[in-house]
Parts: sequence; structure tokens; C-alpha cells
Amino acid sequence: MNIKTIAIGGDHAGFPYKDSIKRLLNKRGIEVLDFGTNSLESVDYPDFVHPVATNVENKKADLGIVLCGSGNGVAMTANKHQGIRAALCWKVSLAALARQHNNANVLAIPVRFVSKKMALDMVKAFLDSEFEGGRHGRRVGKIACS
Repeated sequence: MNIKTIAIGGDHAGFPYKDSIKRLLNKRGIEVLDFGTNSLESVDYPDFVHPVATNVENKKADLGIVLCGSGNGVAMTANKHQGIRAALCWKVSLAALARQHNNANVLAIPVRFVSKKMALDMVKAFLDSEFEGGRHGRRVGKIACS
């Protein structure tokens, strides 16, 4: 996959990692659609995750990255969108497998449970991994409800 654009968003807990991730993406020549938040002030993560998911669904972004304290809220929110397969990851191998076996199109990062270095390494693995298709394609095809 030739990744040109990534949508990113999250809540106040995810904010401290967002700029580092954006710098990594920019160094790779990837355009970033930043849907916030832009401070440590308490906010509601769905307000920032729905635009990420919508832009991935509508093909305005190739992939998405969402961040919050546990990663659960942002993953649950993104996965409400029919065209989204958000994967909550806390280690590099999970981020790679999410793409390889599940064709995940959104990476959910639990910033209170991973170091910034781990988060950046997961982003790299997510970007550098390709969906393997085959038997995994058959399984992914059965995920959607409609």
C-alpha cells in the first residue's frame, strides 16, 4: 500500500504522543490530517475519533491513528464505523499482525500503557506491514455486519 495520507486524533491523554507521531509521518512524506485534540484539557474522545474514522471510510485518508489513555475508547468509537477495522495494539508484533492478518485500517494506541518509543515503533510496523490476503481475506470479509 502506498500510504499518502493518515488521519490522526485522540483525547487529552493521547495528546502528548501526537506531535511525535506526526513528525515521524511527515519525515516519511505522509500528509497528516490532524483532528485534535491539541491540549491536555479534558475532552471527549469520540469528538476527535469520528472524523478520523469518517476520513478513512471515505478514502480521504489511507489509514488512521487514534490515541487515548487505554486505547479502548478510541478503538470502540472507530469500530462503530462500518468500514473501519481499528486494532488496539500495545506491542510492535500486534501492530504488524493487525495489518497482515486483519487488514486493520486504524491503529489505536493506549498511551498510558506504552512508552513513546513503543508507540512510534508500532506506527512504523503498522505502516510497513501489508495485508497478506488469502485465508485472512476470507476472514476479514466476514467481519462487517452488512
